Amino acid sequence: MKTNLLHSLILAALLIFPFLNYAQAPNLGAASDFVLFTKNGEIKNEEAGFLTILTGNVGSNSNSTSPGFGNVDGIMYFTGDPVTQAAADDLDAAYLELNAAIATLFPAPLLGNGETLYAGIYRIDEAATLNLDLTLDAQNDPNAIFIFQIGGAFSTATNSEIILANGAQACNVFWKIEGLVDMAAGTSMKGTIVANNFAIVMGSGCTLEGRALSTSGAITISETRAYIPIGCGSTVLTGPNAPDLGSAACFALFTGNENLTNTGVSYVVGDVGTNVGITAGFDPINVTGTIHEAPNEITAAALADLVIAYDYLNVLDYDIELLYPVQFGNELILTPHSYILNAATVLTGNLYLDAQDNEDAVFVIKINGAFSTSTNSIVHLVNGTQAKNVYWKITGETAISEGSIFNGTIVSSGAVSFALGLELNGRALTTTGAFNTAEITVTIPEPCNPNAVNLINTNNTLSIYPNPFTSSINVMLNDAVQGNGYELMVYNTLGQIVARTTVTKQLTTLETANLSSGIYFYKVIANGKTIQSGKLISQQ
Repeated sequence: MKTNLLHSLILAALLIFPFLNYAQAPNLGAASDFVLFTKNGEIKNEEAGFLTILTGNVGSNSNSTSPGFGNVDGIMYFTGDPVTQAAADDLDAAYLELNAAIATLFPAPLLGNGETLYAGIYRIDEAATLNLDLTLDAQNDPNAIFIFQIGGAFSTATNSEIILANGAQACNVFWKIEGLVDMAAGTSMKGTIVANNFAIVMGSGCTLEGRALSTSGAITISETRAYIPIGCGSTVLTGPNAPDLGSAACFALFTGNENLTNTGVSYVVGDVGTNVGITAGFDPINVTGTIHEAPNEITAAALADLVIAYDYLNVLDYDIELLYPVQFGNELILTPHSYILNAATVLTGNLYLDAQDNEDAVFVIKINGAFSTSTNSIVHLVNGTQAKNVYWKITGETAISEGSIFNGTIVSSGAVSFALGLELNGRALTTTGAFNTAEITVTIPEPCNPNAVNLINTNNTLSIYPNPFTSSINVMLNDAVQGNGYELMVYNTLGQIVARTTVTKQLTTLETANLSSGIYFYKVIANGKTIQSGKLISQQ
């Protein structure tokens, strides 16, 4: 009798606490980087262009990925290669793991209708349907795993939804389906879908926080928003290393060569100036910073530092190429990476920069061509993104239209024009080209102390003498410093490098007989960072 009572209590406990499960997430391997992937079949977008927004790689291992997509925050694999082959192999292995999982829960084939399910392995031996909403409740366990094994096709009703509650994460939800996956318009799906030997169809306006993967079958989408889930040990995106702006960091508006002219009432926090020409039209009452009306030592140093920053960004490796520059924006979401657009680029509507809650994440957007925006375009910073960590490298003219809201530091090599009503939370710095503004508001993204930017270190790493110099400069390492591959670069007032040498021993001599009389600037670089700088005078 006591034994029977004990068994009854155990059974009751299992019913009351359904979170007790031993499910394990499969290892997706290389397939985890894909938001849409098929081992054998075509991936196509029925509403070609920017109405579909995807974050994650897209591809097929059978050379049949359609190019009918707008910009994708990921790599497009149009043909099979070692990356897609690895994804195919790892998808097969993940499918076998999901198929071998032992189910302990057996729901009815009609899911949803306000139902709540807890972590575990569920099996339905026939076709299944999702209607209205289904809540997956992790009961405050962030490691709770949900696996659904469906023995036939899987379909959803219009506007049906998977809701994650109490710590449930899309990265811990898996759907293994032995039939066609057909999601009706407006469906909000969560988790990784693995369709075995069947197609996946996502109707107009569907959203997917997860992945759509097929071992063999086409994947068709239409006006779809899909993104790889974060969490569950996924890589935290940090983006590339930011450039060192040096003394240029104190400038909100700067051109290295041409006039800087403003019309109307503009408000600026930060310095404004040019190193060749004049700066005109700015009212000192409305500028919280220095107006450099004519070139001086500060503008010369700023140009030298700006050239270094531009060169760094120009050669920086990119992670993702955005293939359709004229469709840039249009609700596109980007994550911390370095991007490249290899043509003239037009920003239309809204662009979202998503740091995924990493406030230190860096974004670099490299545009090899002119850059322009539509009227009232907006660059949005979401989920922790900071303007100080956003950089735009533009090779060509920059023209930002009326009413736009722009974030980040522009580092360019062409003329710049800012139209009426622009709000810039960042900087606009160009190595060369006329700079025209009209009734704008600009704020550098962080406070700048000009006395702390690229001035000579009081504990100098190197001693440089004589100064003034004639035919040569001596560079001596301090006693406490070991030769470590320091680089000394000398610039003229146009920011051009006129002499350089690597310093690896106690005393290095740099020949300067070819330098005419005048003012020069130097920088000492180590590990890509400026560690010492200053002014030199040539007396030939």
